[in-house]
Amino acid sequence: MADITRRLGWRHLRGAPTAHILHHRGGTLLHDGPGLSFWFRALTAAISEVPVDDRELAMTFHARTADFQDVSVQATVTYRVADPAVAAARLDFSVDPDTGAWRGTPLEQLGTLLTETAQQHALDVLARTPLAAALADGVTAVRERVAAGLGAEPRLPATGIEVVAVRVMALRPEPEVERALRTPAREQIQQEADRATYERRAVAVERERTIAENELASRIELARREEQLVEQRGTNARREAEEQAAADAVQAQAEASRKVRLADAEAQRTERLARAEAARAVELAEAEARRTERLGQAEAARTVALAEADAAKAVRLARVEADAAREVGAARAEAQAAWLRVHTEAGIDGATTLRALTADRLAENLPRIDSVTVAPDVLTGLLTRLTPGEPA
Repeated sequence: MADITRRLGWRHLRGAPTAHILHHRGGTLLHDGPGLSFWFRALTAAISEVPVDDRELAMTFHARTADFQDVSVQATVTYRVADPAVAAARLDFSVDPDTGAWRGTPLEQLGTLLTETAQQHALDVLARTPLAAALADGVTAVRERVAAGLGAEPRLPATGIEVVAVRVMALRPEPEVERALRTPAREQIQQEADRATYERRAVAVERERTIAENELASRIELARREEQLVEQRGTNARREAEEQAAADAVQAQAEASRKVRLADAEAQRTERLARAEAARAVELAEAEARRTERLGQAEAARTVALAEADAAKAVRLARVEADAAREVGAARAEAQAAWLRVHTEAGIDGATTLRALTADRLAENLPRIDSVTVAPDVLTGLLTRLTPGEPA
């Protein structure tokens, strides 16, 4: 579609390289060619845009074969406008001066013309062809017939149309017919598959039989070789036992000789050890005697020293105790003399003083008394007796 813009009452058209533009004004052709660009007035201009590129037209239609079977044909026709002036004269390719869109549907008219023409030739060739031949060689026959028919069609050049190529993609029967046609082939393929399966099974059975025979022969050969192996093992065992016995005898002799040598060496070693032990015991006994003698002498000296020390200590203690007893006796004697003098000076008679002294000595020899309870009448009587010159 052409690109049209507006500027102050004028229109500017810019066409594509694949679009042929024809510009008429007052019946006069002013511009003619592809990819044009020019200014025009919308009220006085008549513009046609004819596409000159190759276009694909896909078509699908139904046809009937010679044996009255319905088939569908899928084809594609490639065409182009070879003479844009003739095409613009035969079909309405005029465009709107404001929008650039086609006023009519020229491409649909061309598609209808090509489809009907191709369908006519395809129906003609399929109507004289059976279904099996149509499915086998119908694609080529239909393509050649359609291409030849479109090339010989006088209306296409008169419209400025040139057919570039014709392709037939498929020619299919109805689904039920197609399934029916597939059945024999399927059955044949299935039969071939079954035959191949049976042959494969037969080959497998034959191979299994061959394998079984080979296994049986292998087992027989293995049994024979195992028998030979058992015999050889027995021979080897006997030979090994004889050699082992000889080796054991040699080893026993060597072991006996070794034990004899070991016994002699052990006896000699024991004798040397006994002698060394006896000498060591003698030395130890002599050393122990010397040590015991020295210990006895030291112990006697220590005992004498301890006895002398104890005796000196006892003498010193006796002297100290005697001195202390003498001093204590003297002190007591002086204390008693002073006590007597005090009582005498106080006028206390000798009998009372002796009784007091006796009570004092008795108190010293009595056991310890924690507390004594003295009644007032007893205390009064004692004080009366101790006080001289007062009546009792």
